[in-house]
Amino acid sequence: MASILSIVERAYHGTIEEQDDTILWVSHMIKNAGADLSVLLRGNAVNYGVMGQDATGLRFGDVEMEVAPTLDTDILNLIGAGVPTYAVREDLEDRGIRREELAEGLQIIGRGEVAALYDSHDSVWHW
Repeated sequence: MASILSIVERAYHGTIEEQDDTILWVSHMIKNAGADLSVLLRGNAVNYGVMGQDATGLRFGDVEMEVAPTLDTDILNLIGAGVPTYAVREDLEDRGIRREELAEGLQIIGRGEVAALYDSHDSVWHW
């Protein structure tokens, strides 16, 4: 079976209908369908790995989210489903995110290791 690396680089920018980031949900469903999938968080998406975030009160204009996003839970669910999930160390450092703030099981790699991660997968999807 071909292995897939799903790169998530854009941070959650809101959907009114969903409490989850769509690509994290899709990644989980692809794994549930039997795919050999890994996820790499880079850029602003490394924030997904921070535990304890509270997005209650999130609004888009006059519309308040009735069910706030729980991105940290989405990451924990991916890891719990056996999806190797990585975050780029330098992107975490650039945002002042410390290791102790992150989801248990989130694997930290340096930018210099990203090319090898690409090479270890048959397909690379970038979102």
